[in-house]
Amino acid sequence: MSGVVGGDRALREKGLHITDIPPGLVARVPAEQRGPGLGRDSVRLLVSRGAAEVSLHAFRELPGLLRAGDVLVVNTSATLPAAVDARLGGEEVVAHFSTRGPDGRWAVELRDRDRAARGTTRPRPGGPAGAVVELPGGERLVLEEPLAAGAERLWWARTSREDVPALLHAYGRPIRYGYTERDQPLSAYQTVFAVPGADGAGSAEMPSAGRPFTAELVAELVRRGVQFAPLTLHTGVASQEAHEPPYPEPYAVPATTAWLVNAAKAAGGRVIAVGTTAVRALESAAGGDGVVRAAGGWTDLVVTPERGVRVVDGLLTGLHEPQASHLLMLEAVAGREAVRRGYAEAAARLCLWHEFGDVHLLLKDESTHTMNC
Repeated sequence: MSGVVGGDRALREKGLHITDIPPGLVARVPAEQRGPGLGRDSVRLLVSRGAAEVSLHAFRELPGLLRAGDVLVVNTSATLPAAVDARLGGEEVVAHFSTRGPDGRWAVELRDRDRAARGTTRPRPGGPAGAVVELPGGERLVLEEPLAAGAERLWWARTSREDVPALLHAYGRPIRYGYTERDQPLSAYQTVFAVPGADGAGSAEMPSAGRPFTAELVAELVRRGVQFAPLTLHTGVASQEAHEPPYPEPYAVPATTAWLVNAAKAAGGRVIAVGTTAVRALESAAGGDGVVRAAGGWTDLVVTPERGVRVVDGLLTGLHEPQASHLLMLEAVAGREAVRRGYAEAAARLCLWHEFGDVHLLLKDESTHTMNC
């Protein structure tokens, strides 16, 4: 993929010295399970306004932190139960179904079961080509080739059953990693914005920046004049242990969203993406003139400080691991110093990382109006 920059190395070279996640600052269960009376919106919201100001709030305070005329761009992709128990030869494995390709094949990742770690999984070598993986219900998949040259973790595979989403809903469960405490129902991985795809398509992992929103909070934001613009990007597996840049993913930006975003920009409103997936899709639909047009297909865009952003004025996102390439996207939106200060504050304030954790709102420094195209 052109333009990919490795996460941890690139961050060190740029002086973004973000340390490892402090011990104990990982969200192991959803917010609503941490105590009586708590809900999805019972997380904290770190706000970085350029490099000059960092503040900490309750997520429920978000309506008071935005302005009438702002647009929140949200990903409506639903999360699939993409982890399926399988067998490869005599070995028990777990197949993570990542992305359905345009030719009907699926990008899959095979992982070893890790019963010692509460039923989670461990990375394993990919392949080999021609291997037959036995799935529940007498189905199988055949590994054909790595997703990309030199990247052996994800493989293209053909399945014996054409309707893979139905297979996943019959036998699958949500993908989870060892930092979480236990399996959760699929509903815990769906955002309030999730809309099932007409063809059963969805995301292998939750577009988690939208998770803290509730119907009540959305209604309050709308009451205050904040608009919502939907798009879709079906995200593949992250596999936190790998720290790899994103692979090409299918997306769609509808004409109504393009109109809302362009109108907001023309009227002086801010366009704030809810999640890195929303940034990737929206920036893929933006021309060099900064105008968003209806678009769809596959995007291999990797947003870096060198590329910059053309449309997005802010980003609401979770807290990412130090090696994650997404940190370069954060820097592209808000600047290197804002990201560095924000993460230092997150650690000092004991914010929680990962998909069930606290969230970070990064806003451009409004004292500067330059646009890097």
